[in-house]
Amino acid sequence: MIFYTLRRLAYGAVVMALVTVLVFVIMRMVPGDAVSLQLQETGVSAEEAAAMRAQFGLDDPVWVQLWTWLAGAFQGDFGTSYYGGEPVLSLFLDRVPVTVQLGLLAMVIGSLLGIGLGIVAAVTRGSATDGAVRAFAVAFLSVPNFVVALLLLTMFSLWFAWSPPLVYAGPGEDFGSWLQQIAIPVFALGTGGMAAMARMTRSSMLESLGSDYIRAVRAKGAGNRTVIAKHALRNSTISVLTLLGLELATVLGGTVIIEQMFSIPGTGQLIYQAVLDRDYPVVVACTIFYAALFVVIIIIIDLLYALVDPRIRTGRALS
Repeated sequence: MIFYTLRRLAYGAVVMALVTVLVFVIMRMVPGDAVSLQLQETGVSAEEAAAMRAQFGLDDPVWVQLWTWLAGAFQGDFGTSYYGGEPVLSLFLDRVPVTVQLGLLAMVIGSLLGIGLGIVAAVTRGSATDGAVRAFAVAFLSVPNFVVALLLLTMFSLWFAWSPPLVYAGPGEDFGSWLQQIAIPVFALGTGGMAAMARMTRSSMLESLGSDYIRAVRAKGAGNRTVIAKHALRNSTISVLTLLGLELATVLGGTVIIEQMFSIPGTGQLIYQAVLDRDYPVVVACTIFYAALFVVIIIIIDLLYALVDPRIRTGRALS
């Protein structure tokens, strides 16, 4: 188990290294930089622009800039924003609670609804209800969450003359306003996970309900509710938990556009604005943080699988 864990950590380190290099290089391949944008906005002279580029290190080769950034990152210094001069780590940590609130609510609500719909579809297999749930799942898996958010926003505005507040207020400041502002974003972010969870739960439940173990439980006189809740659903937990971990990372990654659409001051909005401003330190650091989240979640899922089934860590094929 120790060797398996070390191997997974090594894979994660390689992924993080590749992500760092790719993001660093790609951002510098985009036409224009922070100094060019400030030059257009404020009209500074060419001499001042050259001095700013030298100050930010933008005149150095890309590999020199990358090495300098990595040297600072290993010491906990992820750079300073080109706009405002604030440390990137402080900017990110200030906005993390907002994104975590949004992402966790979306995941919890989407997962609970998805699991419930999956159970209903499995129990009513072949019925109109089952067909409706499957159609619903396919539809929401096919539509991006920001399109769902836009449709909901348009529908509520036109039909009910209602739109969420424009100024964000935290739950501790104004709970009612906060609830109104995150209602649509939470549902929009949760639709993809809800649809995926419904499909996964339905498939796992059908497999469990058709197993010899469940037939033996029924033969012993167990009621339908006991069979579903105590036995079939429990056996389907592993697949559902795997998807749950991945959905958490996906939901948090999907906040980039949603937060910008609804003026929610989270890390997604920070990344969006940093890309527009060519604020390289912010983009690179935030991308690394998000990539690290994905890698950690995937490693945890792999380790949990290895604990459940030793054949996974020994490399033997499952029968």
